[in-house]
Amino acid sequence: MPARRRLSFLSLAGAFFILLPGWGCSGGREEAGEVDPDTLTRAQKDSLLSTMPVPGAGAVGKALEASEKARARAEQHDTLG
Repeated sequence: MPARRRLSFLSLAGAFFILLPGWGCSGGREEAGEVDPDTLTRAQKDSLLSTMPVPGAGAVGKALEASEKARARAEQHDTLG
């Protein structure tokens, strides 16, 4: 094996063994139900979509408004009883 090829292989193997513990510890957050704090909720994504110039965006906005009105009515009914 030429010296250059051996050095390339050793550096690749070294990088693998340095990164291996990080790979082992980085997983499992999704399985535990944790998400990144910077991810948007479905309502936030839909709200952003409703402002975009794409077909159907207006319908998404109207559906969000109807959903918010229904939620407000449900909360009002819950407080009556």
